[in-house]
Formats: sequence, structure tokens, C-alpha cells
Amino acid sequence: MDIRKAKIDDLSRIAEIYVFNNRMNYFPIFNDEAFSFGDLQVVSLVNNYFKRKEIIENIYVYDDGLIKGFIQMNGTEICKLYVDTFFQSKGIGNELIEFAIKEFQANNLWALEKNVRAISFYQKHGFCLTGQKQFEENTTEYLVKLER
Repeated sequence: MDIRKAKIDDLSRIAEIYVFNNRMNYFPIFNDEAFSFGDLQVVSLVNNYFKRKEIIENIYVYDDGLIKGFIQMNGTEICKLYVDTFFQSKGIGNELIEFAIKEFQANNLWALEKNVRAISFYQKHGFCLTGQKQFEENTTEYLVKLER
């Protein structure tokens, strides 16, 4: 298995994967240029989010010589699961989610309602929509809860 606990040296790559996924998947939904191409930057994300002890301690990377994806856990909740856009559809997301289910008994997460590709991915791994919704912070878009 190519999954291991993240280290400080991994953070710029983790943030890079997050930033580009966010721009590819969420910019078309939110259409917020100031956030997607201004506020959302690798260096500031590393310094203001990923470096926090409670965050980095719960990130695991898929690393086969190159970090191609990561998952962030909070107990049994999947907080983030991202695969570099160049390496998607190659089984990396499957390995990350199966790792989370096996190692952490992952059984819940929130996904953006309009991110149908992600919701379909989670459903293929036994997660079901619960009917619970909440607004994504400072937006008019909904997050939906999935449980296993």
C-alpha cells in the first residue's frame, strides 16, 4: 500500500492538489474569481490551514514516489479526499477511501450537493445520502451528508 501519514515536507504538494481540485470542481459552481484565483493560494493554505497540528496529524497521503492524493480524517468523518486531477480515475481515490474505512471505520462525510461526481464516488463505496443538508459557509450552496 502506498498510503502513509503526511509530513511537514508534504504540505506544499497537498495544498497544490487541494487548490487545483478546488478550482476545477468548485469554481464552475461558485464562480468566485476573487476566492478561487486570489484568496486560494498554495503558500497561504499551507501556512494558515495545513500546518495546524490538529490538521496535519490527520492527513494521509497516497505516495508512490509522488504524492498523488490525500485524505483528511476527523475521527470517523472524512473531511477531505482529493486526488491530483492528472491522476484521477486510476484507483487512487478508491485506495484512500478503503484505507479510511479499514483504518478509521470512516462512516460519514459532507459533500457539496452539486458535486455529483464526488457523491457518486462515495455512493459506490457504501455511503448513502441521509437527507441532511447545511449551507456551505458564507455561500448559498448546500452540503449534503452521507453515511455508511
